[in-house]
Amino acid sequence: MHADRTTATTRFPKPVDHALRAAGWQPGRWDIKQAEYWADALRNHESPAGHRHAVFPAAVEAWAEFGGLHVPVSGPGRQVAPSPLHLDPLHGLHMARTLADLGRALDTEVCPLGEESDNRALLAIDAEGRVYTLDHTGDWYLGSDIDQALTGLLSGIEPVRLTTS
Repeated sequence: MHADRTTATTRFPKPVDHALRAAGWQPGRWDIKQAEYWADALRNHESPAGHRHAVFPAAVEAWAEFGGLHVPVSGPGRQVAPSPLHLDPLHGLHMARTLADLGRALDTEVCPLGEESDNRALLAIDAEGRVYTLDHTGDWYLGSDIDQALTGLLSGIEPVRLTTS
């Protein structure tokens, strides 16, 4: 039990851990009922052109642990301004085609995760758990998993631009 508690306190850098806890996250947070509600809402939505959302375990797990959090930021970032977050996948409800297009380009499925509140950039997660942000300037890679993405966003680490060939 002690090892789990030690791991949980070192999962995120201290400022990121503090921001997440202040927003209501804690180790072991797991709201699967809310995650399933979002999964159903996304699965049942069809765009006027017939586009539908992909829903997969990596997304549902991220929603169960972090969904619903409003994470504010303060202070300067390491490379760019940190981003306040609202982790609610319904911010991407009407982005099924955009996410499907990104998924095809990346050879995976992509699902909404939330948004960067300051610039309305859409956060998305793929079937392998990698996280991206999409805004008016392009598509960006945030990390290989939700932990890396949250750390980067909340610490102000500049994301990597996805290139199109």
